Amino acid sequence: MYKDFEDSVAIITGAASGLGLAIAKKLSQFKVRLVLFDSNEDLLVRIKSELQGEVKLFAVDVTSEEDVKRAIDEAANQFGSIDILINSAGITGKTNIKSHEVEYADMKKVFDVNFTGSFFTSKHVLPRMLKNNYGRILHIASIAGKEGNTGMLAYSASKAAVIAMAKVQGKEYAENNITVNALAPAVIKTPLLDSMPAEQVKYMTDKIPMKRCGTLEEAANMAAFIVSPENSFATGFTFDLSGGRATY
Repeated sequence: MYKDFEDSVAIITGAASGLGLAIAKKLSQFKVRLVLFDSNEDLLVRIKSELQGEVKLFAVDVTSEEDVKRAIDEAANQFGSIDILINSAGITGKTNIKSHEVEYADMKKVFDVNFTGSFFTSKHVLPRMLKNNYGRILHIASIAGKEGNTGMLAYSASKAAVIAMAKVQGKEYAENNITVNALAPAVIKTPLLDSMPAEQVKYMTDKIPMKRCGTLEEAANMAAFIVSPENSFATGFTFDLSGGRATY
């Protein structure tokens, strides 16, 4: 499956842990050449041995356009092209609080990472994809961006913005053999989950008809399909990964 993946070049943000790492492992099985971005350089170095094939590591602050552009330019110069972009870097910010308790500084930090970071990477990758008349972009969103999670204003709003960006970009590049989609997981077992209050996690999990969290393997499998050459007619779409919570 996905034999046409071989020798493709994929940038993955937030790749040192959680979903980003799970996707990197999955794509490495298909002999995709990996360009991994993360702000935690030490962790990036430690996980490199878990991956197969060619891997290039970049310590990148996705909230810095200059940092993002530098890394993308260097990766493109080394590999010749960028075929796939997966934006997995994300933070929740403070949760389990009402909207009037949200601090602007926290709201801005969440938007900077979750939305603006994905904007910067796609902004600087898209011209290279246009030049090659091929590309696959996946923005990792969330069920919170579709439905809004109580106690998570900053996170929910930032992921709604990510979904809107995927819809816009999907339309804009539909005639250029470039697909842009989003993935909206419900609760996935990641380190991000461990940092959240138990009450918030219970609230989210209780809404899932399957009554369980999704696994990293399930999320990585779907992500691999979305950015595969076989997925050539779906664009501007938000794929559900919510155990039945979202059915629209």
